[in-house]
Amino acid sequence: MPVSQLDEKAALVVVDLQKGIVGFQLAHPTGEIVGRSAKIAKAFRERGLPVVLVNVNGRAPGRAEAGMPHFELPPDFADIVPELGPEVGDYVVTKQRVGAFHGTDLDAYLKKQGVTQVFFTGIATSAGVESTARSAHDLGYHLVFVKDAMTDRDAQVHQHTVERVFPRIGETATTDEVLELVR
Repeated sequence: MPVSQLDEKAALVVVDLQKGIVGFQLAHPTGEIVGRSAKIAKAFRERGLPVVLVNVNGRAPGRAEAGMPHFELPPDFADIVPELGPEVGDYVVTKQRVGAFHGTDLDAYLKKQGVTQVFFTGIATSAGVESTARSAHDLGYHLVFVKDAMTDRDAQVHQHTVERVFPRIGETATTDEVLELVR
């Protein structure tokens, strides 16, 4: 379902657009994803709506069949890309897991701001974005996924998540549609 409205109190949650992740091999050019996310963040800030910048500097324990890459993280791995800030008034959430709600105060912050609707951009569509969104959905927020402002390592996984998963838990929109709605 395309985005139907802008709630009085909406927030933008930008997932993992950080120096150590935007350099990965991804399905879509990260410069475009960062640029679109920055445009949306600017529009939210101008409207006085909350902007949440999420970064990750840990991972959940446990075994996975695919395994995790083994390399030392550079010191600036978790730094938010400069195009996004953070700017004064932005809220930064550093997560240790895939989703941004587990083990953080993100829900408390959004509730304190009176947020009822959350717009999502970021990397990776099927991991950090989806995990955070599923928790947000369970917590009762209205969700909007900016489908051209997110990407994944695998184009087919990205497409599946955007076309099959996200419409079951929220609405989708393009950057241009969100900008028109917010402005």
